[in-house]
Amino acid sequence: MPNANEDNSSALSQVQRRAVSELLRVSPVADDLARRFQEAGFSLALVGGSVRDALLGRLGNDLDFTTDARPEDVLKIVRPWADALWEVGIAFGTVGAQKDALVDGVRQSFQIEITTYRSEAYDRTSRKPEVSYGDSIEEDLVRRDFTVNAMAVALPEKTFIDPHGGRDDLAARVLRTPGTPEQSFSDDPLRMMRAARFAAQLDFEVAPDVVAAMTDMAGRIEIVSAERVRDELNKLLLSAHPRKGLTLLVDTGLSAHVLPELPALRLESDEHHRHKDVYDHSLIVLEQAMALEENGPDLTLRLAALLHDIGKPRTRRFEKDGRVSFHHHEMVGAKMTKKRMSELKYSNELVKDVSRLVELHLRFHGYGTGEWTDSAVRRYVRDAGPLLERLHKLTRSDCTTRNKRKATALSRAYDGLEERIVQLQEQEELDSIRPDLDGNQIMEILGIGPGPAIGQAYKFLLELRLENGPTDHDTAVAALKEWWAEQG
Repeated sequence: MPNANEDNSSALSQVQRRAVSELLRVSPVADDLARRFQEAGFSLALVGGSVRDALLGRLGNDLDFTTDARPEDVLKIVRPWADALWEVGIAFGTVGAQKDALVDGVRQSFQIEITTYRSEAYDRTSRKPEVSYGDSIEEDLVRRDFTVNAMAVALPEKTFIDPHGGRDDLAARVLRTPGTPEQSFSDDPLRMMRAARFAAQLDFEVAPDVVAAMTDMAGRIEIVSAERVRDELNKLLLSAHPRKGLTLLVDTGLSAHVLPELPALRLESDEHHRHKDVYDHSLIVLEQAMALEENGPDLTLRLAALLHDIGKPRTRRFEKDGRVSFHHHEMVGAKMTKKRMSELKYSNELVKDVSRLVELHLRFHGYGTGEWTDSAVRRYVRDAGPLLERLHKLTRSDCTTRNKRKATALSRAYDGLEERIVQLQEQEELDSIRPDLDGNQIMEILGIGPGPAIGQAYKFLLELRLENGPTDHDTAVAALKEWWAEQG
């Protein structure tokens, strides 16, 4: 059996081989750019996530560089070379560019960011980092978040720069900070969120001293803007292992500041253990929803899966017979979801969709296990609207019972509902259910102009359509006239 040192040495050699292969692939662009900086008297190095991803064998076409050139010099060098240029990050020392190039006979587009050596830190009250430029790459690397992101490759000579042991940590799959974690998180508290995000994305462990610092300094995250916190949370949720990152956020107390509804799901068990651990259940539902995704990670579905039961702590009641109830937790949860997502500055559309899914996640169970009527199917499809496919996935994911017989029965019942929806969709236009008469026809038939009565009539006809399905014109007219006569 090889010893631990041999294992680590083998891992490192694999890492190096992958890096060489990845760097050779991007050389036509990277080396060309580096030579231009050399001719202008400056240095250029591939840095940070690009080097990490090269070592992991997953370097894409997004390339990060660092340089001793100031932004105005970077612009002079890059402008005649790039196919497109962006200056939106120039206040923070970053110039963005796009460059198309032939790689192995295939034209590819590279997204490039070039950042001047810098150091940045928060003061005790500001939500934005103060940026100052540095003079050495070593100074630049020590201010980076984690050792696996604090490596560089000087170009075009391809000299590997790793002053903090990032390559060893990469081989060991561990996240450490270049300096002390306390100093790192004091400089930028968002790095605590990034630790959880990288743990989820890379499936790495976080070093114990880093976890301890996150726990001690969790409250410092409140100085960071909601938008930056939201963006890190999104990257965590869209990763391959979100449970790992979310667990770290909860265990360190960070979640209590950015998503307090999540740790609140850790309800104490009642003495008879008659309800599940809602927190663990929610994480399982998230993972089961991920397994049903068809076209890559779906942020709307993943947020709905994670938050679908956040109304339970507020609605929990201990009944006289010893049971635990959570009446209307879906309605309470929808309001809580809207409030939290709005505070995290999510778009109005995403807030609306996720809170609607939370509101509807129990609708299937409300119909019981009997045969669904056509009317019930129509209302289910109407209420879900464009979220129907996501609601299918969320409802199926919400079954976490260990009772195989019960799980199978629920699955079959939902299979039956989906079949009924398909059958009715073939007969009717379920996706766009509307009354058999439009507003203009209603006004003409009733002999009245625009006003509240038209809306009431339209609502009546819509309910009739949902209950009975499509009807012929004469039947709809007769029903409308009968309803109008009853209005007096």
